Amino acid sequence: MSSDLDQFVGKPGREDDIARVRREIDERGVEYIYFQFVSVTGRIMGKGAPAAHWERFADNGFQLVYGATANLFTDRHGDYIGYGAEARELVGIPDVETFCVLPWDPKTARVFCTLFRGREEDVDGGGFLTSDCRGNLKRIHAEFEQETGLHLRAGTEPEMMWLKRNPDGSPSVEGKTKPYCYHIDQFAELQPLIHRVMEYGRAMGLDMIQGDHEDAPGQLELNWQFDRAEYTADRLTTYRQICKQVGREFDAFPCFMPKPFMGVSANGCHHNISLWEGESNAFLPDGDNPRMPSKLGLTAIGGVLEHLDALTCLTSPTVNSYRRLWDTGFWAPLYADWGFQNRTTALRVSAPGRFEYRSVDSAVNPYLSMSGLIKSMGDGIRRNLDPGQPEERNIYEAMAEGKQVRKIPMTLGDALRALSEDEVVQSALPGDMYRVFTHYKRDEWERFCAAVTDWDVGEYLDILP
Repeated sequence: MSSDLDQFVGKPGREDDIARVRREIDERGVEYIYFQFVSVTGRIMGKGAPAAHWERFADNGFQLVYGATANLFTDRHGDYIGYGAEARELVGIPDVETFCVLPWDPKTARVFCTLFRGREEDVDGGGFLTSDCRGNLKRIHAEFEQETGLHLRAGTEPEMMWLKRNPDGSPSVEGKTKPYCYHIDQFAELQPLIHRVMEYGRAMGLDMIQGDHEDAPGQLELNWQFDRAEYTADRLTTYRQICKQVGREFDAFPCFMPKPFMGVSANGCHHNISLWEGESNAFLPDGDNPRMPSKLGLTAIGGVLEHLDALTCLTSPTVNSYRRLWDTGFWAPLYADWGFQNRTTALRVSAPGRFEYRSVDSAVNPYLSMSGLIKSMGDGIRRNLDPGQPEERNIYEAMAEGKQVRKIPMTLGDALRALSEDEVVQSALPGDMYRVFTHYKRDEWERFCAAVTDWDVGEYLDILP
């Protein structure tokens, strides 16, 4: 029986696609290619090779240690996260259709890769590598579509901050503009950056549609058209890559840290999601109320609310993410409820046919978040989960009037505990992925708990007598 790797490289039409890329390489004078994948934290990893060797890499791939899927980081005890030194090497095979010349460096291209176990391994040689978050999303989505006939379409709202640089080139914790939300003059201050981001985005397949200045220093949100979950995840990754390059060109630092400033809004990355059957939106109202999602849509919302605590671990994935939740007064989604245009709840129906998942920030790995949402909505549909009535009141006023609403986890440690108790969301992290993710994140939480911070010193240095 042929392996997953053999079936992947043997797909009908692949040789024609490889030849098409060769023609593009030659016609456009491409000399170098980044063969890239995405790590457990959303970091772009991989290898580079001269374009002259395109066919060899397209057929045989590149090899790299398994631990590269966890950034090849060590934990606080000095052990490599996810995989030890004895682990074999993965094989990365290009997804030929993602080949794209970099608009800022036309001699260089990039191509996303799917990861496999080594061909020679005794156990599941040539099988899909389950710590490949991007490959997992594609497979999870395909399984969901086969089971239900539905697929997830998503758009993201990728907030980030453009910071100044210090004279030595290091990033300053100072925005390039003032924290004036929707202010066109502040937007105009960043217009040269915006033009360049838009130019590169269009060249790399992002259908850019709108943007605005948000209400934190240097904070922008630039959007592109929604699409299937795996395409949107790739485009968010590409957008981050573009912003990093534009920052180099304009001596600015693109900051995706969720909460670099207290007292102003954080960097969110709301996911606007809907389920489709072919070209029909299955969330569109099917009753008399034009605002109420379809029955299927309601059960999908029920699934997300049911699994929201564990989902929070995937969508607010850093220690810093929870600063966003604790800094009150900035519409942070603390409560597991839903409503129409209600920004005080974790989910809101933002328009007929879609709802906005709000408990997600700029540090999110979109391949994990989309996988978790697919699994949660699928569970809601299978179990016919009722999300309850939509909350039209400000959630804080509703609670003051006696409504009982649970709070989402308020620390990474609490979110990790919720994930450990939720088998549905765990299934979005199949095989090695759950072990690698939790090793990485538990170590992050433990390192934070073991650190003495400036707050500790200011609070306790002269505590006694």
